[in-house]
Amino acid sequence: MGVSIKISAIFNLEKSQRELDFIDIDIDNDLPLFIDPYFLSYRKDPWSMSAHRTIHSFFHHVIGLLDSGYKKEARILFENLSEPNETCLGVSSNGPRGRGVGTDEATKIFDSLMNSRAIESGLIGHFEDFVLFVDGVGKDKISDLTTNLIRKHLMKYTQSQCKLHGIGLTKEVPSGYYWNDTELRWGSHLTDMLVINERVILLVPKSAVTFSYYYTPEKYCQHFVLNFLQHEHVRLNSSLVRIKKRKKGPDLILPPYKKTLIKLEEPFRKEYLRDFTKKHPTVFSEFRQKAKDQMQPLTNEQLDGEVEVNDFVDYLTDRLMNIETGSGKQATRYHRHIVGIIEFLFYPNLTRPVIEDDIHDGRKRIDISFDNSATKGFFYQLHDIKKIPSQYVVIECKNYASEVANPELDQLSGRFSPNRGMFGIITCRKIDNMELFLKRCNDTYKDGRGAIIPITDDDLISLLNSIKENNKNFIEEFLADRLRKVIMN
Repeated sequence: MGVSIKISAIFNLEKSQRELDFIDIDIDNDLPLFIDPYFLSYRKDPWSMSAHRTIHSFFHHVIGLLDSGYKKEARILFENLSEPNETCLGVSSNGPRGRGVGTDEATKIFDSLMNSRAIESGLIGHFEDFVLFVDGVGKDKISDLTTNLIRKHLMKYTQSQCKLHGIGLTKEVPSGYYWNDTELRWGSHLTDMLVINERVILLVPKSAVTFSYYYTPEKYCQHFVLNFLQHEHVRLNSSLVRIKKRKKGPDLILPPYKKTLIKLEEPFRKEYLRDFTKKHPTVFSEFRQKAKDQMQPLTNEQLDGEVEVNDFVDYLTDRLMNIETGSGKQATRYHRHIVGIIEFLFYPNLTRPVIEDDIHDGRKRIDISFDNSATKGFFYQLHDIKKIPSQYVVIECKNYASEVANPELDQLSGRFSPNRGMFGIITCRKIDNMELFLKRCNDTYKDGRGAIIPITDDDLISLLNSIKENNKNFIEEFLADRLRKVIMN
C-alpha cells in the first residue's frame, strides 16, 4: 500500500474527516467501507430516501418484467451493473477497481437469481434481499450493484460537495450509466465531474456507508435461524436435546449446541436459507426488524480515530478564535469553518451540507442548508413533536463586526417555506443583548415566519468543550433551551 493521497490533502481543504460530510477517500487504495441498500431503505433524510426510491424502482421494474414473461429484457438490465471504481470503497488489494461485478458477473448474478426461484416464490421482496438468498452475492457485490444504480445521486452529491469546498470540476465528462427511475431505463449524459489524475471520482456521504453489514446471511443464520432450530428441538424434545442433571430440583433441559446443528443442517447455505424462510416467514420478519434497530451511521471516531478528540476540539476552537471579524476572505474562512464545526457537532443528525442554494429563481440565496437526518433528539422532535417543518435546516453565517438584528432575521425567515423547512440557525461572532435578540426571534415565530435560534462564538466553544468533558446531553439541552426561549419569550 502506498502513501495515502486523500481528497482533503489533494485540494488542501485543511479539514479532517470529522469536519467533512463525505468519506475522505484515498484515491490509490480502497477503503473497506460499503454502501448498504438496506441501511438506505430506512433512513429518512431526503438524499437517502431519493436514492432508495431509485433502487426500489429498478428492483420492481425487473420484477414486473419477469412477471410479464420478459426474462430476456430483465436480463439485459443487469448488463449495466458493471464494476464501479469511482468511489474507492471496498476490498480491492491492488488499487480501486471494483470488486468483480463486471458485465459477465452481473449476468451471472441474474442467472443465480433465476435459478434460486426466489422471486418466483415471492421470497425476495427487496433489492437488499439478494445478499441473503442469491448465490454469489456478498456485501461487496451488493454494494457495487447499489453504486451503479444510484450513480446519479452520487454525482449530484459530489458536485454539491465540491461547490461547498471550492473544488474545481471538469466539464463535459461522461457520467457513466445510472438508473433513471422516471423513464425506467439506464441513462447517461455529459456533466461536470470530479476528475483526479484522469480518473473520475465520486464522493460518498459518510452517513450512507458501513464497515460490515448486519443484514447478512451469516447474521440471519447465526442469531435467528439457529435460535429457532434450538427452540424447536427443545419443544419437540428431540434426541439432540441436552439434559443436565442436578442434585436438587428437576433436571435442566438444554438446547443442542449451535455447532451440532450446523454440522447436521448446514444452515449457512443460501439454498437452506431460502427453504427455511419459505417455511418460517415470521423468523425472517423478526430478523429484518432487528437489523433495522441495530444499524446506525458510523461515528466520527470510527471513521477518524487518528487524532484524539480533545486535541481536535482545541484545534477547532483556536481556529475559530483566530478568524478576524469582517468581510472578504475572512468571511469565507468563517463560513467554511462554521460548516466544519456544525458537521462535527451535529453529525449524524444533520448531513449533506449544501452551500448557497438558489431559491425563488435565483433572487435569494441560502448560506448553508443541511438535510435533517435525525431519528431522535432535538432535530427529530422539531417536526415530530413541535410540528415545525424541518426537512432541511438552514444556517446563515454572519461574520459581522456589528450586531445581527431584524434585517438578518427577515433575510433568513424569507427563505423558509413548508417544503424547505421553517427552522434555521444564525451563527455570528457575538450578541451583546441576547435577551433582546431572542425577543426578536420570538416576534418572527409568533408572526408565523419560522423558528430561528442564534449561536455565537461563545456558544460554539461551550458546545465543543462539552465534548471534551464527555457531557453527552449538553448539546441537546442547549438547543432545546434556546428554542424554548424563542417560542416562549
